[in-house]
Amino acid sequence: MTTSLHNKNILLGICGGIAAYKSAELVRRLKDAGADVRVVMTSAATEFITPLTFQALSGHPVHTDLLDSEAEAAMGHIEMARWADLFLIAPATANSIARFASGRSDDLMSAIYLACQSKIAIAPAMNHAMWSAAATQANVVKLCERNIHIFGPDTGSQACGETGEGRLMEVNDLVEACGQLFHPGQLQGVRIMITAGPTFEPIDPVRYIGNRSSGRMGFAIAQAAVEQGAIVTLVAGPVHIESPEHVNRMNVETAEEMFQTVMNNIVEQDIFIATAAVADYRPNEQQNQKIKKNAAEMTLSLTRNTDILSSVAALDNAPYTLGFAAETQSVKDYALDKLEKKNLNMIAANLVAQNINKDATVEQQDSGFNSEFNALHLFWKNRSSTKEIEETVLDRCRKTELARKLISILASQYNA
Repeated sequence: MTTSLHNKNILLGICGGIAAYKSAELVRRLKDAGADVRVVMTSAATEFITPLTFQALSGHPVHTDLLDSEAEAAMGHIEMARWADLFLIAPATANSIARFASGRSDDLMSAIYLACQSKIAIAPAMNHAMWSAAATQANVVKLCERNIHIFGPDTGSQACGETGEGRLMEVNDLVEACGQLFHPGQLQGVRIMITAGPTFEPIDPVRYIGNRSSGRMGFAIAQAAVEQGAIVTLVAGPVHIESPEHVNRMNVETAEEMFQTVMNNIVEQDIFIATAAVADYRPNEQQNQKIKKNAAEMTLSLTRNTDILSSVAALDNAPYTLGFAAETQSVKDYALDKLEKKNLNMIAANLVAQNINKDATVEQQDSGFNSEFNALHLFWKNRSSTKEIEETVLDRCRKTELARKLISILASQYNA
């Protein structure tokens, strides 16, 4: 089965023909290939198979009406057209092909077709005489001239009892054809776990030990990994950032919770990226009631938290490990020491000593914690000799752009 459909959004359009029943299996196979599938149906298609079937298979509501009062501004066709990476119409009847070719938009299917600026593929299914008709062939030529992909049709026995060209392409072949429309990412199907954000270590019910990590870098890396086809699990500390699409997010608060979550799920991972700023220490005891400020001084007894990154790297079948070193001085020295002592494959170091000028524009902000910008110094072990270290500098830029550059380098090293 093709893996180039991982994390792709596929909108499946089902038209009114007997082959509509095959679309149920098509939804299953597209999801098996890693795609997120949503379904739209013509009113004629609902006479052959119910929308409830596709809602159960896809996990999303099925749309049939052009003007949907529940959609944003009642413009559901625009929303769906923008969502889709691929609009696949299967089966496509002779009537629907004619509507697409003529530019009509008086039903949901044709309106999405006109509004869609992503890839469009049509899988015809009809009687062989209808398929070979001059009008149908002329319409297909028009669609091809507009860079619409035509999948099939196949030749074989048909519902009418006759034999000829016009059968819907086989489901597995349709899935494979969809996959060929996309270039596989550098990390297609690779399973990646990413930790992000801070951890909060409670002192009492209202106080905690924490840090300034915003989680932005980790979330940006998760998004970049998804774009390259990875299957991403994001273990997030207490941050208020929306999860990237197609990411499996697990929320934690303390270092111990993050450690347990990581170790319970690490066996199935190929790559581990530790961007989280995990608290090194936690209070020996958490008070059940708020501590009153009666004394002029207060002493907290702390105990060291388990090192998550070291624990992962020490596993017998450890994943490829990328650690982060946020330092305020001697960045290179500390990063190389961490790379060696924790037995990592790669480390990304950055300076976080600067303070952010709250009155500065976004572009003028410093790098590091609570900034949209960052810069990284990467170090990794040479593939032929682990004693040799290679390095590169990723200059200051937005964390979203920086994450893509980092993932590209990581993917090259991992795939090698």
